[in-house]
Amino acid sequence: MLAWSEPKLLLSQKMSLLTTTLLNPRNFRLVIAALATTCILSVLLFFPPGSQTSTASLDIKPAAGASDLQTSAVPSTSTVVDLTPAETALLTDLTQYFTDHPIQKPYKEKYGELGRRLRIVRNWLTLAQASHNPTTRAVYADAVEQVARAQFPFLTHPNNPTTSTQPIAHLRASFEPQSAGIVIPTSDKTVRYAAHLIGALRTVLHSTLPIQVVYAGDTDLSPAHRDLLGTLAGPDPAPAIEFLDILTVFDDATLQLRTGGWAIKAFAALASRFETVILADADAVFLQRPEVLLRHEAVTTRGALLFHDRLLWPHAFAGRHQWWHDQIRRPSGEMNASRVWTEEYAEEGDSGLVVLNKGRVDVFVGLLHICWQNSFEVREETTYKITYGDKESWWFGLELAGAEYAFSPHYGGIVGWEREEEVDESGVVVQVQGSGVCSFVIAHVDAKDRLLWYNGSLLKNKGQPGMENEYRVPDKWMIDADWIKGERKQDQSCMVNGVVRDLTDEEKGILARSIELAKSLDGLVQPVQPL
Repeated sequence: MLAWSEPKLLLSQKMSLLTTTLLNPRNFRLVIAALATTCILSVLLFFPPGSQTSTASLDIKPAAGASDLQTSAVPSTSTVVDLTPAETALLTDLTQYFTDHPIQKPYKEKYGELGRRLRIVRNWLTLAQASHNPTTRAVYADAVEQVARAQFPFLTHPNNPTTSTQPIAHLRASFEPQSAGIVIPTSDKTVRYAAHLIGALRTVLHSTLPIQVVYAGDTDLSPAHRDLLGTLAGPDPAPAIEFLDILTVFDDATLQLRTGGWAIKAFAALASRFETVILADADAVFLQRPEVLLRHEAVTTRGALLFHDRLLWPHAFAGRHQWWHDQIRRPSGEMNASRVWTEEYAEEGDSGLVVLNKGRVDVFVGLLHICWQNSFEVREETTYKITYGDKESWWFGLELAGAEYAFSPHYGGIVGWEREEEVDESGVVVQVQGSGVCSFVIAHVDAKDRLLWYNGSLLKNKGQPGMENEYRVPDKWMIDADWIKGERKQDQSCMVNGVVRDLTDEEKGILARSIELAKSLDGLVQPVQPL
């Protein structure tokens, strides 16, 4: 075991060898891992165990409507350590390498490499926060900003000079400490469902969490529709509905969010003023107040809560799994517990609801990776080609960047109606294997296995032409059973071979009142095409 008097000599020897190796340009890709390892070694040598307070998650007083909320903050005690010339040189070399060689197309095989780079950026942000030495903080912060400007050009907005030099500091300063709120990206195409969701949250569930509607310019969500949504704020003490034009925050040149569909979601989460973001699709339906999410253990201890998709089609997407395994070389415990990862089911994540605490450095950096995956060139080349939309980018980005996160333990269930006998085209009754529940949505439960939310809107089937105004209160649900998937998106699916459960009177009452409100709002919203 080395004595602590020896590390500077050891580091000097490593730096000499590293400098000689770097003189050969052909070795850049080979030495990047050695650079990162040496960087980490230098931190360990000069910051021995026990010398710093952990920045993982610190308890804070809850904000209004956000009890038990936690965040990562600057530690109350920290160590003042000056960077040695060798450490400064190493930091400079890494910064210049990342800046001179940003991740470029083809992108498919570089998701994992960006994740490893962001883990180093995360460490720099953490060390900057932990130091009381202004020079040390400035050196680390400048390294972070240089890498961010080179790798994430969308962070620098042409109409905001502050973002041109310090985009990360500017963005993080916009997060209100200890705040939490609901973020709903929507457009004129989905505003009907957004109106249903906001109306139900305020009038039926009486949630007082602030709500921020995010859109991409007037051609995406018209002023008239924004005015309509603004009227749904509800009575005091519920705050007014907020609106955020994403084009005023990020440079759309490399994003193309006006026509990006799902892509706006990641950037809405990143741009929101809320430190803890409850990101909900416009067609999400809640059966409980969303405040309960802020008390979920995944949010309070890890900073990120995700929900699983359905368990479908094992071994049907070999190329997708090969890609995932190629990019994730050291899977986390959360990944190793995944049945999609270990048994090769088709889809892992349902991104209709995501909860992120951006005050945690690891989650913030993971969100940068998610946004990169949803930028125009990357999503068009790889993300939306190998997987379906933004669904898998959330867990994938957090995993690759080394962020802590947790999935709800159950895979997607169903809310609907008890399965009936099926009749073929000739009128013959088809045998039904076991009892089941059928519908067009995916349901999820809370930490106590009570129904929490489902996707797909209050309509019976929003994707079926001719059913645009057909509502029906579901009365059955099922989870942890087998799926029979409809062939097309608009076809009904069923879950079978499990326990058919009844919705409670309270749950059915919430949905009935939400449907009645939705019907009254439909006359105020311009007709939209089914998704």
